[in-house]
Amino acid sequence: MTTDHALPTSQLDVLVRGRGPAILLAHGAGGGIEGNFGLVLDDLAQDHTLVGPHYPGAGGSPAAIEPLDLDDLADRLVAAAVAAGQDSFAVLGESLGSAVAVRIATRHPNRVRALVLTAGFPTADPVLALVAQLIKSLAAAGQWDDLARLALLSCMSPADLAGLEPADLDAPVAQTLTAMPPGTLDHFDLVSRVDVRTDLAKVSAPTLVVAPTGDRLVLPESSYRLAAGIPGARLVELPGAAHVPNAADRATWLRHVRAFLAALPATAA
Repeated sequence: MTTDHALPTSQLDVLVRGRGPAILLAHGAGGGIEGNFGLVLDDLAQDHTLVGPHYPGAGGSPAAIEPLDLDDLADRLVAAAVAAGQDSFAVLGESLGSAVAVRIATRHPNRVRALVLTAGFPTADPVLALVAQLIKSLAAAGQWDDLARLALLSCMSPADLAGLEPADLDAPVAQTLTAMPPGTLDHFDLVSRVDVRTDLAKVSAPTLVVAPTGDRLVLPESSYRLAAGIPGARLVELPGAAHVPNAADRATWLRHVRAFLAALPATAA
């Protein structure tokens, strides 16, 4: 049997909610547990124990004092779940969290019951690499309002944006700016360095890959590469969905995820 890596002290701000088989949540860059999973937390917590650690510089987690390391981040998320009394779990990863989830599955295979990877990537595709560089440049110049505009443009679908009048854009830009955690720059620095391509063939956990086909931050092809590289992975598409799914697309996502989790072998609560 493959031996799992030793665990560090997590030192992360962690949301714990619900009861039942555990789900470890891995959020995206510049986001957080509520920001990524807020539309489904109440539903999933009805019959699962949710463990949602915030990356350094997000939620109440202290900011990083050195560049983030994918192995360390993966280990700290697992440590947070174990500290919450959960020795095994499914991992739901979104965007950067998908790469974190893959690394968790290869470093701690005996703990991971399943993976759900949404809007993910094995390494930054050209669109994501360009956006990550723009985000780092804008942040370095202190142009946070423009950074928020870029994030809004990248994360909303054309259909949702088309429903807004140009004069109405200030409010969602302000909301986006407010929601950006202090660790955003550190998160996107990690995005630009992530590479889990060689991990994919080593993933042994049942895996569901969800590709939002309207994603303008991470190319859908990145999700297709995840599904193609992970043995036995199942791929589902969210037609027209953006990088951050709206309520209707998230409801469709939830149906797929619930059906996938329900088909897993039973485990103790």
